[in-house]
Formats: sequence, structure tokens, C-alpha cells
Amino acid sequence: MKSLTAGNLEDCLLSQVDWRRQWISQIVEEVQKVVHCLTTEISYRDLRFQAVPYSDTYNGNIKVLAPSQFLVTVPVKGLAGYREAKEQHWRYYTLQGTRLPCPLRDPEGLEQWLAVEQFMKSLWQWHEADVNIEGDIVPAKVLQVFRKLVENAIGTCHLSGKVSMLANRRAVCVAVETSACQVEVELAPAVEIPTVWSKKAQWPPCLKRWPSPERVECIKSFGFTLLACSNYHWQLSFLRAEQVLLEQLDEDGGCRRKCFQVMRQMKEDHWCPGKRPVITSHHLQTVLFWTCEKYPRLKDWQIFSKAFLRLVRKLHKCVSQHFLKHYFVRKSNLLQYANWGELDVVAQKLAFFLKDPHISLP
Repeated sequence: MKSLTAGNLEDCLLSQVDWRRQWISQIVEEVQKVVHCLTTEISYRDLRFQAVPYSDTYNGNIKVLAPSQFLVTVPVKGLAGYREAKEQHWRYYTLQGTRLPCPLRDPEGLEQWLAVEQFMKSLWQWHEADVNIEGDIVPAKVLQVFRKLVENAIGTCHLSGKVSMLANRRAVCVAVETSACQVEVELAPAVEIPTVWSKKAQWPPCLKRWPSPERVECIKSFGFTLLACSNYHWQLSFLRAEQVLLEQLDEDGGCRRKCFQVMRQMKEDHWCPGKRPVITSHHLQTVLFWTCEKYPRLKDWQIFSKAFLRLVRKLHKCVSQHFLKHYFVRKSNLLQYANWGELDVVAQKLAFFLKDPHISLP
């Protein structure tokens, strides 16, 4: 056993981080080929869905939540010129289109309605009844259409031995066999809204020193995305803005990104391993952003051991309280629907680590 502050421990941890990066890169490469093949076929069958591009470098459509859990955003086509809804109105329909005596609940947190009239230009197919009810583009209807397209594409692309549909999921999920492990991939149809920032994202608050005003404007210029994940409401996502923020963390020479990478490694190896972990890389990334905002100065990110333990303490607090605010939409709790029992197990492991910060080295 060696202490976290021992001189050679940081090098050992970073060596594991480098190995992980190479391992994940290989998995991403294999998953990316499968996704590109499937979505190219899907785009040919239904022009409302675009093919996920293949990239030799970073692919912004693929988010690694855990080594065996990916989120892939599949851009939709034919909706342009987005504008926020000017006035609210009640919805009285079911997913089958029948009338309800009472209105549906309004969206909360990271959710919103999406009406086709919110786009200045739209393909006529988005007005069809297979995805549209009373002028709304309904996520559950979009997922129903998309799921059938995925099922057909697996057969058409001769991928039945490598890819299988996962049943009993609201989202469209497939299991992909790679040379390293089986990966669960959620394929989420995504309405990309570039250059426009969501009114729900009241960010940043006043008098914050991180990130800089110039960086804030750059991040907002990437806009946001709406994902089809539920029945009636679209889910706000800021994956591209978050990636830009993550890439530009250490321009002052700090160790923020290094701390994040090591925390992710420890999470996957010791604190919260497993195929569908209750804490994902996205949660850790959000903890990092909050900590960077609270500690904006370079001097707080020069000593790795101190900065790393500060991050772990923040993670422990959030997991213990079952509460982690979304970084951009601050009224939304990312742990709201997480299993509290699983969170408590992670909190206990973090508490043990903070009490005596040691790890077993191979």
C-alpha cells in the first residue's frame, strides 16, 4: 500500500490513465464503425435521421459514460431555424392521440416541449402522424419509428452476430460485441440547435471568475441539443459545450484535467465499477466544473494531491446527499432518479478513501 501523496503514486495512476485511454480508444473505434454502418442504412431508409459520421480523431456524437456504457446522439434532419416557444399552452393528448380530460404535466428541469412550428423550416415528414401529435414532435413517437429502423438495419447490415437490441428499455439501446467487452449503446435521436442558448440554462451566474467572459461566449456559441429519451418531453443536452469546456481547462498550466482523469480511473476501478454504474463520467465531469467555478485560481490547481482530494470530497458530498446540480441548468438534480442504495454504497467507499487515502498498486 502506498499513500496518495507518495511521489511515485501520481506517476502510477497516470500510467493507468494512459492505458485506459488506449483501451477505450479501441472500443470507441469498434463501436463507431458499427454505429456509422447502422445509421447510414437508417438515413437511406428515412431521411429524417442522419448518419453518425466516422472520425479518425474525436467523435462528438459518442459520449463514453463508462467503459461498457456509451451514449450516441443521432442527429435528425429537416428542422432548421429554431426559436423558443413564445407562449405556453396545455396539452390534452395521449401517445395514441386520444383526448385527455386533464392536461399533461409540464416539463421539469432538463425537459421541454417541442412544437414543429418552433422551426422556421421543416420537412413535411415531421408533420406526419408517426411522429407528430397536435403540432408537437413527440419523443416517444420518434423513438418508436427509430427503434424499428434500428432493428431492420441490424439485419440489412448483417450485424446480427455482433449487435442485438436490448428489450424493455424506453430508450433505443443495443448491445455491441467488441474485442474487449460487450458495450451497451444508447442511440438517441437528437435535434441539434447550434448558435442558440437555451433560456432554461441561466448560466453563468453573476460575478463568477471561471470561466472567463470570452470563454463563456465561445461555449454558448455551440448551442444545445434536444434528445429523444422519454414520452412527451425532450431532454436538454449540452454535450458539445461541455466538451469544449473540458478541453480548455488547463490553459493556465493547472492540473484540473489530470485530477479528473485520475478520479475517473479510481471511480471505475474502486469506487463504482460495473456495466451500468450509478455514477458515470458525466457526473464526475459535472463535479469538476462546479469545483473549478468555486476555485478559479491557478494556485488551487498546482499541487495534484491537494486538488485531487478536494474533488473527491466534493464528489462524496454530492453522492451522500443524493444531489448533484446540472452545471448549466441549475434547477435540475442529476441524481434525482438514481438508486439511493447504490449511491450510499459509493458514498461509503469514498468516505473510507478520504479517511485514509491509500490504494493498492499492482
